[in-house]
Amino acid sequence: MNTLSQILLEANESPISYRFGSQVQSCLPRTTKSQKPYYELQLVDSRESISLKVWNNHPQFDHALSLRAGQFLAVDGQFTKNKYGLDSPDWKWEPLSEDEIDVLLSGDPKLITKQKADWESILSDINEIKDPRLNALCNSFINEFGDKFKRAAAAKKNHHARRGGLVEHVAYMMKSAVALCQVYTEINKDLLVTAVLFHDCGKLWENNYPERDFHQTHSLHAEALGHICLGIELVNKIWRDLLCEDEASEWRELHPANEKIKVHLLHLIASHHGTLEFGSPVVPKTPEAHLLHYIDNMDAKLEMCRMAYRKSAKLSPTLYEKMFPLPGNQLEPLDNFQPL
Repeated sequence: MNTLSQILLEANESPISYRFGSQVQSCLPRTTKSQKPYYELQLVDSRESISLKVWNNHPQFDHALSLRAGQFLAVDGQFTKNKYGLDSPDWKWEPLSEDEIDVLLSGDPKLITKQKADWESILSDINEIKDPRLNALCNSFINEFGDKFKRAAAAKKNHHARRGGLVEHVAYMMKSAVALCQVYTEINKDLLVTAVLFHDCGKLWENNYPERDFHQTHSLHAEALGHICLGIELVNKIWRDLLCEDEASEWRELHPANEKIKVHLLHLIASHHGTLEFGSPVVPKTPEAHLLHYIDNMDAKLEMCRMAYRKSAKLSPTLYEKMFPLPGNQLEPLDNFQPL
């Protein structure tokens, strides 16, 4: 079977035959400008999501009403891609077999390999944290919530919006943080790396997936509080638990003091969106807080660029159609110099 990422990469204005497995995220009734009914079907797999239109002249139009979120489908057809997205005049669907569902849920092999490497990179960077308090905090979080972390997305749709996307996002942010600390040597590296791990830890509840599902769950706590508040609450909880451990008795003599370390970490989590209007309860007020915000924003923006090149229609040989929330049409990137 093909994958959604393969289809998005290969499809063009000429019809190409594909068969792919996917899970229904939603199937919503719509109407055209001329008031003709159709359904907008959102399909997902481990890496990507696509939208297909079930027009009223589609052979299975009447069956679309019975499609429900969570169903697994095999889709066949000849697909094209234009400025309106993927389309096909002859596509059809049928339920996936149990064996096919297991294969689909196991994920894209390339993505699995990448996420395993990213996870090992996170563990390696945590192992380099010298402050025993921050090291213990990170390891306690990983030990208790590691499996849930591996399933979480970094967002609902704009970037790394897939199972394991948070691992990819955090791993690349950590690599950037470590590299930048070699340039800006005044930065507290231990604090910054720890803040990268925890900045989106509330998304373990806000953007998480069940073990056998590509559909992000919704929770009362996530909707009521948001991931920044949840992250602050979680760090406070783990910190209090650690202070009850025997080894914490040795921390009283360390500099900076325990409470100051905790407050600075909480500030980085609280301010990482950068501005009040983007959801941070406080603006960045330390060098580490400013750097965390820009690293977060940089990694998200570069992932959005990758998505735009995969999904957007070409307006010309060197220009791609604008994809929200990027500010404009994307230019074809310049190749690296190749010496003669």
